[in-house]
Parts: sequence; C-alpha cells; structure tokens
Amino acid sequence: MTDIVKILTRKNSLRKQCQDLSITDIEKIIIDLTDILKEKEVSELERIEADREKNAKIDMIRKTMQEAGIGFEDIKDLVVTTTKKKVEAKYRIIDADGETHEWSGRGRTPLAFQEYFDKHGVTKDACLIK
Repeated sequence: MTDIVKILTRKNSLRKQCQDLSITDIEKIIIDLTDILKEKEVSELERIEADREKNAKIDMIRKTMQEAGIGFEDIKDLVVTTTKKKVEAKYRIIDADGETHEWSGRGRTPLAFQEYFDKHGVTKDACLIK
C-alpha cells in the first residue's frame, strides 16, 4: 500500500495531513476524489455489463450447440490457441559459481549479466552465442 493510500484510508492520518490546508483546498480535493469515484463507478458498471453480454452470448452458443447435438469434444480441435513463441537465447555467460546464464537480449539486462559486464569490462557483444 502506498503512503498516499495509507493516509487517505485512515481518518486520523488524513486529518493530520489536512491541518495546514485551506477549506478551498480541501473542497478541491473532495471534488477531485468525487469525480474519480464517479469515473470508477462508470467503468465498473461498463465492465459488469460487458461481462453480462458476454455470458449471454456464451449461454446462447451452449444452447445452440445442445440443440444441434454438438458437444465441446466435437469442436475442441477447432479452437485456435495462441501461445507466445519462446525467444531463443542470444547471449550466454558462465558466472563465478560456474552457473550458465542465457539471455535473449530483450528487455531489461538480467542482474547476472550486468554484474558480469561490470566485473569484466565487456559489452553484451562479447557474450554472443556463436
């Protein structure tokens, strides 16, 4: 929980933080929080309605399948599943403990690689898998 959430959800902490604020400042905060609350409520209602519509469509499909005598087993092979393709390792190091570390070169530099680069004064190109 962040500090601001701790302050906002504890009345005594909030009171202490508001001691030096003017009435106008407090009113502005209340208006802003009320607007945020309304936005959140609308968003939640939209999500609930979308879920309700989705479930109604699923129920309709189930009913249609039942009426046609089709079960999930009959169509499960038609369902396309998407999986992320694993990216091949592009760099490899062996640390001081003899442990091998591999990295695709994507994303943030793993700690083991950063420590290796700093210690040996090399770049990732020196660790390229050939």
